[in-house]
Amino acid sequence: MTTLNDLHSISSSFSNTDKMPVLFLGHGSPMNAIEENQFVAGFRDLAKTLPQPNAILCVSAHWYTKGTKVTSMEMPRTIHDFGGFPQALFDVQYPAKGSPQLAVETQKILDPVMVELDEHWGLDHGAWSVIKHLYPDADVPVIQLSIDYTKSGQYHFELAQKLQALRYKGVLIIGSGNIVHNLRMVDFRNFDKDNYGYDWAIEARQTVNNHLLNGDFQSLVNFEKLNKAVQLAVPTPEHYLPLLYTLGLKDKTDDLSLFNDKLLAGSLSMTSVKIM
Repeated sequence: MTTLNDLHSISSSFSNTDKMPVLFLGHGSPMNAIEENQFVAGFRDLAKTLPQPNAILCVSAHWYTKGTKVTSMEMPRTIHDFGGFPQALFDVQYPAKGSPQLAVETQKILDPVMVELDEHWGLDHGAWSVIKHLYPDADVPVIQLSIDYTKSGQYHFELAQKLQALRYKGVLIIGSGNIVHNLRMVDFRNFDKDNYGYDWAIEARQTVNNHLLNGDFQSLVNFEKLNKAVQLAVPTPEHYLPLLYTLGLKDKTDDLSLFNDKLLAGSLSMTSVKIM
């Protein structure tokens, strides 16, 4: 819950605002950064519905660390954390500013959890490849919060709840990953086939969507106890855990909706969540 002390603790440079939305974005292939497809169009359509943020805090699947860190540099670098893609993708830069001030405030809000101020990371493709479609002019400061790989789903869900005050300071909080994400089973021959998923992926998507739409977040927090289909969809947790940060920030007055809710290449999903 947001307390008065939380709100007062955040620097006055972040003006009080109406409550900001919270997002989970299925980011998919890094090529979404430069390709034109239905999912990129979905991100652009989403952007039209969002109030202008003062800053963005992104929890990306691709910053998976021991302990919790937050980027605190003035100008985060664009990280090309992938291989085997065209040079045009490596040429992309997303020159959004950072926000050292927001990093420090995030560190304070999450106390007593130890949060390291990080000057080395930057913006990985889980962040910039989707944020660039929301804010193509890179005119909104962006910081990233890492995912501590030593902790449980319950821990991450509860950690997210402590960030609630930022929603009232114009901070757009984004989780970026993929709910169904089994790279070993990707069917590259059918990569361009619309809404194509293996039977288990269809079942996993339906299971998770049902819990999302019914508000049964505790089952999603304890995802290791869900059916075999979900275990195939989440062979490792890093792409799933950003979803729990988004869900942890939903309050009783928020509505939850899905978009880009399709399967891809047999074993991936692009399902994204908007809470507002």
